[in-house]
Amino acid sequence: MAREEESRFQDLLVAHHYLGAAPKAGETLWYAGAYQGEWVACISFSASALKCAARDRWIGWASMRQYDRLHLISNNSRFLILPAWHVPNLGSKVLSLCERRINSDWLLTFGHPLLLLETFVDPARFLGTVYRAANWTEVGMTKGYRRIPGGYARHEAPKKVFVKPLHPMAPEMLAHPALAPRYRKGVTKIILNAAQERSLPEFFAPITDPRRKQGQRHGLGAVLALAAGSILCGARTYQEIAEWAEALSPAARARFGCRGKGGCYRVPSASVIRDCLVRVDSSELDAALSRWNALYGEADTTLAIDGKTLKNAIDARGAQTHVMSAVGHDTGICYAQKK
Repeated sequence: MAREEESRFQDLLVAHHYLGAAPKAGETLWYAGAYQGEWVACISFSASALKCAARDRWIGWASMRQYDRLHLISNNSRFLILPAWHVPNLGSKVLSLCERRINSDWLLTFGHPLLLLETFVDPARFLGTVYRAANWTEVGMTKGYRRIPGGYARHEAPKKVFVKPLHPMAPEMLAHPALAPRYRKGVTKIILNAAQERSLPEFFAPITDPRRKQGQRHGLGAVLALAAGSILCGARTYQEIAEWAEALSPAARARFGCRGKGGCYRVPSASVIRDCLVRVDSSELDAALSRWNALYGEADTTLAIDGKTLKNAIDARGAQTHVMSAVGHDTGICYAQKK
């Protein structure tokens, strides 16, 4: 949709749709259906729901992995047939035309394709007939909650959940341990649950602390747990690790073992995190991470063995450093490295 048409699109939604205007939530595309130059429908696709139990059961993916793949799902957040155009089959025709082109439009606009469309239908107002006619699948009901700052609030009524795969193997691809390269976006991210957050400091507790006892404000286990948790969730630099830790709620900080009192918990700065990671014994750290991964990580059926020459890594004899790695074929996890 051209930018100059967006105000008209929103005005029509405000005038005729019970939810009103469509906010641009994350990656969003708006379409206007036209017949002989006249608008007949308005339809919006935006970011998917963060959580939806009925959809997640239908996909069958692990909760810790879904955060990394939500960008492959788009939510049909608004669908309006204009009042003068309530004619048979128009709604399913508009949906079908959108389904044919949205993948290429999404790839062109946002740099990645989609695998699945979802929508929520209020049963007090609609039956979802137009989605059934367009071969969407009803997978269940929502629990009646909506996301608000700081948590969730209950809706008055649950909604029907419909999904439409844009690929015949969409559920299998979304649930598979290894996502195909063309569907990846940035670094791999996961969601940590409360039990996993509490377990990380325990795995790092046996590691020898290289720092002096004097002046320590943060335990080594907590610092390493925060670093590992943030990297699992997508952080890649010391500053990103520190910002991720700073954004944690008091309850999450407590689970990571941060020092605090009266519900107020402090997190380490980027310099403290860097100091610990640079000085800690790498073999002890690797062993702790391996133990955690053995309990919570995905299983691999095969391993890939590969060697690499490290750029600008010169040993005492002036020779370049070579590293042999054993990497899981399905998950991409590095199980071992040998110089």
